[in-house]
Amino acid sequence: QLQASGGGLVQAGGSLRLSCTASRRTFSNNGMGWFRQAPGKEREFIGGVSWKGESTIHGDSLKGRFTISRDVAKNTVYLEMNRLEPEDTAVYYCAAHRGPYYSANAPDYTYWGQGTLVTVSS
Repeated sequence: QLQASGGGLVQAGGSLRLSCTASRRTFSNNGMGWFRQAPGKEREFIGGVSWKGESTIHGDSLKGRFTISRDVAKNTVYLEMNRLEPEDTAVYYCAAHRGPYYSANAPDYTYWGQGTLVTVSS
């Protein structure tokens, strides 16, 4: 019910915008989160956006480079990524929180997208 898209291969310093679109139901009353998982590493919380559109990016290395937003009318959440680094290479996942806000705890999310691969070359 969540479809993530927009991943691909990009050079270091480049930008990508990931989209997460809901189908068959609306998540307008749910918080949404973005996570990523790099090869051989645990899934990492990137940030989230509340049902009201208030968003946070988690982690000093991501703040100032990543932004999360949502378009309720389009039932879509976005992850804007700028000044990408090879360390950002990962599969990126969006997820719908069980409540109206978001958290860094993956079990709090009830629906997950299938993931989209981002590869940043040096």
